[in-house]
Amino acid sequence: MKVAFLGTGLMGQPMAQRLLEAEIPIIAYNRTASKLEALRDAGAEIVDSPEQAIRESDCTILMLTNAQAIEDILFSDSAKQQLAERTVIQMGTISPTESKAIASQVVAAGGDYIEAPVLGSTPEAKAGKLIVMVGASPEQYQKWSGILKHFGSEPLHIGEVGAAAAVKLALNQLIPSLTGAFALSLGFVQREGVEVERFMEILRQSALYAPTFDKKLQRMLDRDYSNPNFPTKHMLKDTNLFLNEAKSKGLNVSSLEGIRQILEIAQNLGLAEADYSALFSAINPDK
Repeated sequence: MKVAFLGTGLMGQPMAQRLLEAEIPIIAYNRTASKLEALRDAGAEIVDSPEQAIRESDCTILMLTNAQAIEDILFSDSAKQQLAERTVIQMGTISPTESKAIASQVVAAGGDYIEAPVLGSTPEAKAGKLIVMVGASPEQYQKWSGILKHFGSEPLHIGEVGAAAAVKLALNQLIPSLTGAFALSLGFVQREGVEVERFMEILRQSALYAPTFDKKLQRMLDRDYSNPNFPTKHMLKDTNLFLNEAKSKGLNVSSLEGIRQILEIAQNLGLAEADYSALFSAINPDK
């Protein structure tokens, strides 16, 4: 089996590398060619167009920025013609509505589609310890779980297309919400002159604690958001996706709209490419 991998950025590159390490042939395409060099050196076949990658593979894995990028790559006249009798595995973060719409277009072109978004960042991608959530029929899940196990040992079948995308967005909503709440408390105790480690000792012993607090603590204390596991601009994108979907379901999203404003401030501070823990600098600006 040969796998096309479209989108080899922060997450896509280590995920494609996992397949190469398992001796699964990879044909890779990325709009920014420089992001393909490491995979070329590792033995991947590199092509200049997505349609060539789709045509010469058995299935196509997508790890692209957003739904618009997926549509631009999959549904150009030349690429769309290559989808017949091929499977598309969509692994990026998009909304349930977008995933279902893309599925309809793939099926209309004669192809097959499943969604398999992942929870985790680059360390988990490199280690093959991502949480993989699958939206597919039971038959599709059985057929493709072998490939998905290279990214996470136990891919979870959530339901039909749309279900996994919904769970992924629900989980991603917690990331900025928890991080923002922690940043606010951290900034408060700092300004009150409380020793940060004393505050953390108490927090770690309580039911309020989440491991992400310690993961982001030093970045916030140092205000060093370089080498991001997940950049602010992508967190803002996912937050907007959740807001749009949740509003359509009649949910009150006031609390998350506040977090969106904080992420926008961080982005306006020039921290769009920085780790999303940069929201600390928006909540607790330098005096």
